[in-house]
Amino acid sequence: MNLAEARSTLQAARRVVVLTGAGISAESGIPTFRDAQTGHWARFRPEDLASPDAYHRDPELVWEWYAGRFRDVMQAQPNRGHLLLAELERQKRAEGGSDAFTLVTQNVDGLHQRAGSAAPLELHGTLLSARCEACGHVQPLPDAATFTPPPKCEVCGHRMRPHIVWFGEFLPDDVLALAELQFKRADVALIIGTSSLVYPAAGLADRTRSHGGLVFEINPDETPLTQRASFSLRATASEGLTRLMEARDA
Repeated sequence: MNLAEARSTLQAARRVVVLTGAGISAESGIPTFRDAQTGHWARFRPEDLASPDAYHRDPELVWEWYAGRFRDVMQAQPNRGHLLLAELERQKRAEGGSDAFTLVTQNVDGLHQRAGSAAPLELHGTLLSARCEACGHVQPLPDAATFTPPPKCEVCGHRMRPHIVWFGEFLPDDVLALAELQFKRADVALIIGTSSLVYPAAGLADRTRSHGGLVFEINPDETPLTQRASFSLRATASEGLTRLMEARDA
């Protein structure tokens, strides 16, 4: 399939589902999870900062790291890739209703929402919220400039933890189940800026393929998905989406 055919297929698709990874946010200056461990944090392994054991051992240290990441993402801005996906969502939902487009993300930075995407499915949680250790209530963090961790639950007053899926934890069942359903039902799945190495997210594209849908990949590098994709663009998220949607932009 060439670019013109992919463009036409995307335009005609009744149901589109998208999976985004760290690559789309890299263009906004958001470091990947491992790249975020610089300076003072370089001496820590990921498991030292992002696991239930780490939090149980030193919640203040873990919260200090997450509060810094929260401040960083709130200073970043959505890039053209985020904005184009929000535009595609508006177009598809105007044509076919709310079920015509689903955005699933492995990112925790909230940039899709700030670009205008409506309620993306966040597989790994979000830096912008905390979850109560006692009652499970989820609430947004306060203003990043004044936030002092740890937050207290507005329902029961207990200490809260970052609303993030850590090493050793499972993805939320309801979010994963809905993502799998939408990938099964999709005419076209766009896989953008993800390595396609980390499961179960890496297996979502095959849900589309096994049910007769097409998979389009946008990534600067070849991935394990590339050979199985119906169409693959070696490009950044913003470059690839611009090329894939330019006929609609004209």
